[in-house]
Amino acid sequence: MQQTIICGAEYPLLALRGLVAFPDMMLTLDVGRKKSVAALNTAMEKNTPIYLVTQKNIATEQPEADDLYKTGCVCKVRQVLTLPDGSVKALVQGLYRAGHISVNSAGRYYTAEVSRLDDKPIKNRPVYIESLIRRIRSSFEMYLQVSPKMPADIVMTVATSENLSYLCDYIAFNVPAPFDDKQYVLEQLNVVTRAKVLLELLSKEREITEIDNRIGEKTRYRLDETQKDYYLKEQIKVISDELYGDEGTDEIDAYHAKVDGVVASDEIKNKIHTEINKLSKMPPGAHEATAQRAFIELCLELPWDKERKCSVDINRAAKILDRDFYGLKRVKERILEAISVYALAPDVKGQILCLAGPPGVGKTSIGKTIAECMGRDYTRVSLGGVHDEAEIRGHRKTYVGAMPGKIISAMRKAGSRNPVILFDEIDKIGNDYKGDPASAMLEVLDPEQNCAFTDNFLDMPYDLSHAVFITTANSLETIPAPLLDRMEIIEIDSYTREEKFNIAKRHLLSRQLKSHGVTPQNCKISSGVLYSLIDYYTREAGVRSLERTIGSLCAKAAKKIAEGSASTVDIKPKDLEAFLGHKKYRPEVILERDEVGIINGLAWTRVGGEIMQMEIAVMPGSGKVELTGNLGDVMKESAVAAVTYVRSNAEKYGIDPDFYKTKDIHIHATEAATPKDGPSAGVTITTALISALTGRAVQRDVAMTGEITVLGRVLQIGGLKEKSMAAHRGGVNTVFIPKDNLPDLDEVDETVKKAVCFIPVSHVDEIISRALAPASRKKSAQSAANTEIRC
Repeated sequence: MQQTIICGAEYPLLALRGLVAFPDMMLTLDVGRKKSVAALNTAMEKNTPIYLVTQKNIATEQPEADDLYKTGCVCKVRQVLTLPDGSVKALVQGLYRAGHISVNSAGRYYTAEVSRLDDKPIKNRPVYIESLIRRIRSSFEMYLQVSPKMPADIVMTVATSENLSYLCDYIAFNVPAPFDDKQYVLEQLNVVTRAKVLLELLSKEREITEIDNRIGEKTRYRLDETQKDYYLKEQIKVISDELYGDEGTDEIDAYHAKVDGVVASDEIKNKIHTEINKLSKMPPGAHEATAQRAFIELCLELPWDKERKCSVDINRAAKILDRDFYGLKRVKERILEAISVYALAPDVKGQILCLAGPPGVGKTSIGKTIAECMGRDYTRVSLGGVHDEAEIRGHRKTYVGAMPGKIISAMRKAGSRNPVILFDEIDKIGNDYKGDPASAMLEVLDPEQNCAFTDNFLDMPYDLSHAVFITTANSLETIPAPLLDRMEIIEIDSYTREEKFNIAKRHLLSRQLKSHGVTPQNCKISSGVLYSLIDYYTREAGVRSLERTIGSLCAKAAKKIAEGSASTVDIKPKDLEAFLGHKKYRPEVILERDEVGIINGLAWTRVGGEIMQMEIAVMPGSGKVELTGNLGDVMKESAVAAVTYVRSNAEKYGIDPDFYKTKDIHIHATEAATPKDGPSAGVTITTALISALTGRAVQRDVAMTGEITVLGRVLQIGGLKEKSMAAHRGGVNTVFIPKDNLPDLDEVDETVKKAVCFIPVSHVDEIISRALAPASRKKSAQSAANTEIRC
């Protein structure tokens, strides 16, 4: 189609959204974009025409030349009104069609070089033109029959106009048609072609309006006076019928077909077919239909009888455990025992393991690795903070927003009926007025009951007995006794210094190097750095903080490499303060010399073992015993037992029998801000008390742990593995332990056993004779203690 170019000029450009301007038509605009407002104001101030052109996508905020149609309309701005919100309302009158040669968007407003486009001369006979006008009027009258809301002045103008070009533009401008259809009419420079396009547009709009009216009539026909509340829902249904035909029927047929592919018993399949038939009788938009559809989809996706074939290889499982975890010998052994049972008896029921231990020791990761060892699907269910029973058992379908519980959702996610399901943080389940989730878990974890677990949403028995359940917990104290009784506890202790070092070296370091985009070649972190991070920058049971600290080092190294200040970063222990700041924790070291009344005790904490120094001062007084250092009741009782033992054996140790009358005793545990409790400091207090009363110095490289009785017997304690590691770390050479704890030495790290001498004792006398300096050395030790060091 050739365009007749009349003239060229540059005018302000205003991009229209959803509107089309036509020649000789008055158009009211609401203008909000800054460039459009500036273009209007400029045209009004300079009294120049403005070029209005429609943009192709109404969502485009800053249109470029390619976003605009090629044909627009040059208009005259008649009036501009600025509204209080800053937007502008304008009245413009179309002058003539035009096309833009170029568009400039660099200034305050768009401008365009515009060429006028005139209509092509009409070569048809006048009688043909008259015929077109009559057909247009007739089509417009037919349109009015289905759309009677057209204003009377528009109807009158159409009835009296004899100009075919004006008539086409006028009707296209006033008919509520899509803007792209109107734009197509505007682009036609051949008036006859424009008239034919208009006839097609009127026919299309009439058909759309008839469909809309038919939908309304059908809706009104279906409703009676008592059903007016459902008017909108019925309209949606009729619209859906008009648009999609019998798609609802197709959905029902598709559901029935899917049932045949479900691996389940005939009873289950018949139940699902029944529920699908119920859905077919429900209104599509009703809440009941939505819940019913969710229920059917759940039934179709659940693994009713679908199992994953798995073969257990114990040797392979052992290699996988060794690959993923360092140490944890006892834990691995128990896991392999459990897996062995499943290898020999795949249908065994009742083994529910609970991995209990402090945060960060890898409980969740162990659960995932067990699934890999057994060759089963794995899914995790987080129970931390769950306080509503419905989160376990699901909601009944009658509730709005009903959904299945976490158990059935986990089986759906797993995709087989024999997965490994990990219940994470089972000790953090809460309860309130909505129910007790821990009680709901009783059925899940009971092998005698979970073969017919009933979820409120599913409302059908589901067999959970083929699944392997594993739970994790930080503390067993908060787990209800009936729930705890159903689980076999595997305790995971805090990691020792050597274990942390090996975990960091084998797993954490490589993972952090990779995640920070550096390699072992350009970021070198020595073993000494890892030890320093463990000793001075982290204090935890697990390795989470250690991994974050390693990640911080890698990030700082990556920054140096990225900014070009270094091609290789070699981090040494001496560089840590520059990278991470001052040390957060002081090292645990023994005293520089033997002291009287000061002794190295050993304590167990959630983050490992520690050296806990006990100090005892004896002074003239009336026999008072003062206990300080934030001691618990059990530890206070141990101190009382120690004083009783020393009183009853005072002459044996060369102590004045009346010391309890003439001396005041102050027993203090260092790091007073930390609460302390437990009986294992009994032998420590006893030895320090005898040292203070006799003046015999305690050997500085000796430490001890054990419960004391009033008769001096040394009883068994716990946490020997962690305590021995603390002794080794602090430079202790000899550790006195209860004889009953000899079997626990098997768990002590080999490095520690090579460096530290463990002496088992059954009575405190065995400690006194070895830990205290001989009586002949009293005086020299006392004088050494009084030596003053001046700086």
